[in-house]
Amino acid sequence: MVLGSGFLHSIWNLYTKKSLNKNVFLWFCQLAAFLIFLPWTLMEWDASQLTGTGLWIVLASMCLHGLYMTLLAAAYTVGDLSQVYPIMRGISPLLVPLIGVTLLDEQLSPMGWLGIICIVTGIAALSNVQLFKRSSSASLKAPLLALAVGLCIASYIVVDKIALNYVSAVVLNEATNVGGILALSWAAFSSGGMRKEVKVNWKIILLGGLLAPGGYLLFLFALSLAPVAQLAPMREIGTVFGTVMGIFILREKQGARRLFTSILITAGIIIVGLWG
Repeated sequence: MVLGSGFLHSIWNLYTKKSLNKNVFLWFCQLAAFLIFLPWTLMEWDASQLTGTGLWIVLASMCLHGLYMTLLAAAYTVGDLSQVYPIMRGISPLLVPLIGVTLLDEQLSPMGWLGIICIVTGIAALSNVQLFKRSSSASLKAPLLALAVGLCIASYIVVDKIALNYVSAVVLNEATNVGGILALSWAAFSSGGMRKEVKVNWKIILLGGLLAPGGYLLFLFALSLAPVAQLAPMREIGTVFGTVMGIFILREKQGARRLFTSILITAGIIIVGLWG
């Protein structure tokens, strides 16, 4: 389920990058997802505990997913898929063990530190950070946005794991769809590109409305069966999928270097997850 989730995630990110207006495309995808999964959500609604703590946790998840969608649209507007995708998928499994070491008095094994070095090296290489040259703000915009997306991913994974104690995966997923719709509405409606996006990409929008929540539902179902620390690193194999798609389908530049660095990041993630 986790590996399938990573693959589906990389596919709808490819379509997001290919879209005309990222905010509009993602808004329609969230709307399509909401409508597609509404009957299933209504069937499971009675089992939800949307009062007190459960309500606040679900609202927090909606806010984080809404912010994630907004930052994702911005990142793909200025950056390549093969650059942005590995960074935003790699930052989450990088931060979690570092927070554990610095704040929770946990320890990393020597293999764990090797994995951290692989992730940091890969992200730095993809970011095109030049230590001894002045980098323009434009060149840093895409990697910085990707880092912000990664922070959102790390945050909502933890919050969603807690939220599953109060609502089912389907209800939680529908709530995050609503969060995405609300967050993207202003940018989408003010863009003036709603009609054109639907005319050109309506089939892809319907597919994205199925793949995006479908992929995350697979991950949520997996979270109900195993610890998040074990599953989150496995899902990031999608970094290689996304990079390969960017290089061979979108014909993005620096293909060999980006493919190598995405493999380096993925190797680091697997090392931390299995032996860290």
